[in-house]
Amino acid sequence: MANSARPVVLDESERRELERLERSRSCAAGLSRRARAVLLLAEKKSGVEVGRLTGYTAVQISRIRQRFTVDRVAGLAERHHSGRPKTITSRQIARVVALTLKPPPKGLTHWTSRELQAKTGLSHTTICQIWKAHNLKPHQVRTFKFSTDPKAEEKIFDIVGLYLNPPENAAVLCLDEKTQIQALNRTQPLLPLRPGLPARYTHDYKRNGVVSLFAALEIASGRVVGECRERHTGDDFLEFLKRVSRTFCKGDLHIVLDNSSIHSTPAVVNWLEQHPRVHFHFTPTGASWINMVEAWFSILTRKSIRRGSFDTVRQLIRHIHHYLAHWNNDPVPFVWTKEPEDIVRKAVRR
Repeated sequence: MANSARPVVLDESERRELERLERSRSCAAGLSRRARAVLLLAEKKSGVEVGRLTGYTAVQISRIRQRFTVDRVAGLAERHHSGRPKTITSRQIARVVALTLKPPPKGLTHWTSRELQAKTGLSHTTICQIWKAHNLKPHQVRTFKFSTDPKAEEKIFDIVGLYLNPPENAAVLCLDEKTQIQALNRTQPLLPLRPGLPARYTHDYKRNGVVSLFAALEIASGRVVGECRERHTGDDFLEFLKRVSRTFCKGDLHIVLDNSSIHSTPAVVNWLEQHPRVHFHFTPTGASWINMVEAWFSILTRKSIRRGSFDTVRQLIRHIHHYLAHWNNDPVPFVWTKEPEDIVRKAVRR
């Protein structure tokens, strides 16, 4: 059915301007959309069809046609709504910013927009707009930690040097223990994934014991040597260390590990003296995150343990061994990218 309304006729300059507005990424989205509607009307499309293509209703298309007919391109500009505009004084803005930067009332840890609303009389939406304009985010918090190890800088350069420039004909491993892994049994069976529904499990559980996982990540390949043990002692660590030494039996063996007391027992020290090809590289105190096996432990927790339900510790151990086999079928090496100077600047208090 033909459009009985007054046809929209454009001259060349109007068409160019409307096409520019339609393509522009800097002008208001509403203006760009109205320009497209006028261009479609100029192609003799019906108001219903133009509405379908632009998302406007037929009544809105009629109003756009009328605005353009009366004022041409200028008539498509944004119009101010009726009513008295709200004004916020610079003093009010300064007060919100100043209060946000000061400690909140006793009993609170940080300001919220609702708390400041009660304090200032402004709406919480206005307060959020002020925060956004001044890049204030009181709802966010980040942790940091400085290493107090007097040899922190030396250790960081040593370990990062191993990551970035590993010695030739030598293996570099990151070794650590994930202790107290709990064999949790959910009180109800896991409800599997369904279209529109995530997998679900009960919040409550029964504890069936714990196990410790000893793991060594080879930097070059990403392969992990792992072993579960009921205890976490110096003897357990030494037994795992011997296994790692047998697995990587050629050339020197450089091992990155933290300052746990089980890593420096007399038995371990004696064993190291008898095996000079094995070299320990200790992370700085309070900086065990520099040990890359920690990243693998995080993946293990997310992908294998957190959602699990285990009747016994033995079942948990089998599950972990299955994940180790799955990982080692297609291991992914971790790539260290941060330079030691950058780490020292942020992590070491001088």
